Amino acid sequence: MESVNVVIDDAVSEGESVENCDRDGDLISSSDPTEPSMSESSLGKPETPEKKTLPQDRDKDPKEPSTRQAPRGWYERLTSYLKEHGFSRGGADRTLFIRHVDETITIAQIYVDDIIFGSPLESLAYEFAECLKQEFEMSMVGELSYFLGLQVRQTEDGLFISQSKCAKDLVKRFGLDSKKHTRTPMSTSLKLGRDPSGKIVDPSLYRSIIGSLLYLTATRPDITFSVGVCARFQTDPKESHLSSVRRIIRYVSGTVDLRIFYSRNSNLDLAGYSDADWAGNADDRKSTTWGCFYMGSSLVAWLSKKQNSISLSMAEAEYIAAVSCCTQLLWMKQMLSDYGISQGTMTIFCDNTSAINISKNPIQHSRTKHIDIRHHFIRELVESHVISLDHVSTNNQLADLLTKPLNRLRF
Repeated sequence: MESVNVVIDDAVSEGESVENCDRDGDLISSSDPTEPSMSESSLGKPETPEKKTLPQDRDKDPKEPSTRQAPRGWYERLTSYLKEHGFSRGGADRTLFIRHVDETITIAQIYVDDIIFGSPLESLAYEFAECLKQEFEMSMVGELSYFLGLQVRQTEDGLFISQSKCAKDLVKRFGLDSKKHTRTPMSTSLKLGRDPSGKIVDPSLYRSIIGSLLYLTATRPDITFSVGVCARFQTDPKESHLSSVRRIIRYVSGTVDLRIFYSRNSNLDLAGYSDADWAGNADDRKSTTWGCFYMGSSLVAWLSKKQNSISLSMAEAEYIAAVSCCTQLLWMKQMLSDYGISQGTMTIFCDNTSAINISKNPIQHSRTKHIDIRHHFIRELVESHVISLDHVSTNNQLADLLTKPLNRLRF
């Protein structure tokens, strides 16, 4: 979703109106009838008699394109058509298409059969829409208001994105709409673990709740950490885990109208906040990496992920978290370069001075020699001024939200 957020923020910052169009009908009608069906794989090998046939495919004509292959056929056909009309495909995101006409740019982001697009000139946006309608059965939805389940409201000052309807449906679906709201998604006094002696609950129900909450994190960074922690126990959920996800839903119930705002007065400079919760996992003592990434004043991406290895110190956990944030910023920098937008030195804010000093010290010593060499590429980025790792006080560390449960005053 961060690629969509970047496209929207770039368009809003440039004063563009973001438009939306959708393909009519199902994807199978968009496939080229001359394409091979799923019975003829891309390697040219015929389907073997032993291969299991799905129930929905038993009565189908073998020459008819499979619905499982239709999205790829539609995307390849659309890609060829856009390239023929002067669009180039993005290097960082292959579903992004860009066309430069003189000094004006037209951007189109493809997501299966939904397309969002924008241009500083309304005539170019209109030309793009008409171009698609001539070749494909497209419905011009107009100004972007709903996309992939996201509700969008465009104003003179900027653009709001939310999932209010999804949040309300989620709360009602799991029967918690009449329950008391909570002020935070997770208790600060609770350390969730495997709980081997706990009461077993229905795994299907638990996974259904987790899946719904994970979808909601597309616009809700405030629940990303809590949902990620609870998602670790889907194989063997217990009553304590179910109570925790229900608390998250009760929190969502009281905050259904929270939105992300993209300002038209924002710049396009990239910056990130990096943080880690040292040995926060109660079962394997691994740390949690969290980062949030801004274009100007707009939040466009965030991550909360358990680290792959055990850190021996807080400085090491913070250092590894900063490296993860570097990779995300580099990807976003490459994506903006496709728009023709260059970046100077990008800043990552970290609240651990030891981690900052490690990134600036080219000498390996006893306290850092055990750190995997793949994490040290941040030193080269700092030396070449691609990345600047700066200190921020813990009270101003925005990434704290996604590394640990916070009390309601800090939350």
